[in-house]
Amino acid sequence: MEVERPGVDDYLQQGIYGQKQTKPDERRKFLGTIRERIVFALTQRQVRKKGILFQAEALMKENKGAHLYLNGNMSYTYLSKYIKLAGKYDIHYTMVTNKEHDTDIGLVLAYSHAIDKEEIYIDENQVSKPVEPKVKKKSFFAKLFK
Repeated sequence: MEVERPGVDDYLQQGIYGQKQTKPDERRKFLGTIRERIVFALTQRQVRKKGILFQAEALMKENKGAHLYLNGNMSYTYLSKYIKLAGKYDIHYTMVTNKEHDTDIGLVLAYSHAIDKEEIYIDENQVSKPVEPKVKKKSFFAKLFK
């Protein structure tokens, strides 16, 4: 059995167009990864909501070995709460910016291997956990000289 080796034309095509990818449309939609690797995905609208979706936090806590992909076309203001959450659970993240293709996906938590999870989208009607503003506690002296 003879294995076909890449020819000069194959190398030229790869040099011009880049490495061939599986499921390019799926990769553009899901911020560089494919659906079978995804733990959960949030739409841009969900990411812009106030607070953090409780189920998203629970899934990040359970899947510390996964990687967070964030839509780099979105404002950092909306993404920062999920970046902080990734830091809390020691999850690495990547900002993915694709100027040629716009996706409605805001962020994706995924593994580097297939997990084939049936439902990757989080329910819209789920209660969110508001981000608590940090309140400075008054020192003993500030309370004393009120």
